[in-house]
Amino acid sequence: MKVGFIGLGKMGGRMAERLLEKKFKVIVYARHPASMKPLVRKGAQASSSYKDFCVKLGKNRKIFIMVTHGKAVDGVIKGLKPFLAKGDIIIDGGNSFYKDSIRRGKSLAKKKVEFLDAGVSGGLQGARNGASVMAGGTKSAFKKAEPIFRALAVKNGYAYMGKSGAGHFVKMAHNGIEYALLQSYGEGFQMLEKSPFKLNLRGVAKVYRNGSVIRGWLMDLLAEALEKDVKLKRFSGKVGGGSTGTWALKTAGEMRIKAPMLEAALRARKNSAKKPDFSTKVVSALRFGFGGHLEPGKKS
Repeated sequence: MKVGFIGLGKMGGRMAERLLEKKFKVIVYARHPASMKPLVRKGAQASSSYKDFCVKLGKNRKIFIMVTHGKAVDGVIKGLKPFLAKGDIIIDGGNSFYKDSIRRGKSLAKKKVEFLDAGVSGGLQGARNGASVMAGGTKSAFKKAEPIFRALAVKNGYAYMGKSGAGHFVKMAHNGIEYALLQSYGEGFQMLEKSPFKLNLRGVAKVYRNGSVIRGWLMDLLAEALEKDVKLKRFSGKVGGGSTGTWALKTAGEMRIKAPMLEAALRARKNSAKKPDFSTKVVSALRFGFGGHLEPGKKS
């Protein structure tokens, strides 16, 4: 199966590489030609423009987009639109707001082009070794694109969520949960770090990650970060991000659902710009661990 891929950053590049390993024919396009070279060396075919990209994909195109939410997604769709035809499928795998996905689905439907909104979770490791994928759109489009989702996901790690917007809605709720979990780990380890017992945080993390109720991938990542630097000195504690959590909190309010954990986590992130502490260092370390997310103002 041929797949078009646009957005070759930290997540997108790894996902395209996984598809190549799964024997897909991957056509890539990027504004900066140099970013395509690593994938071309691994078997992908580069294109020089949106038109060239669509020509190389042929009929019944399946195009996966992994770019920043908002204007960037609209810009890519606008660039592709003149060259799309009935039966083509666009998949937005980024963290887009679900209402934007509903709008894009309706707009593309007028051109008889299908749109799938696919929330992708699993961070950089998941992008390369198998992610969790939650897709929204028409069931028929999902079935046609299902081999792509199956290839990108871990076993039992993808599913059809419902009509247009459902995939990104589920991912938004997922990220709301994530925010609260990160904050909980941060607060717990700040308590441990400030305790009167001079605790060995590496030892605590080792025990927590083996057999405890709070074990899991996040705890594994935190244990690895503490093993490298128990004081987490490389992190300022100024936490970045916030878009998806803000959307989740706003949506919860529209649904008259209380979300005090998420609200507190967002407040802590905002306050970290002026008053960072060990808890927000933990959050920054975890965000870097799973997604390579840098703190505000840092380049690498």
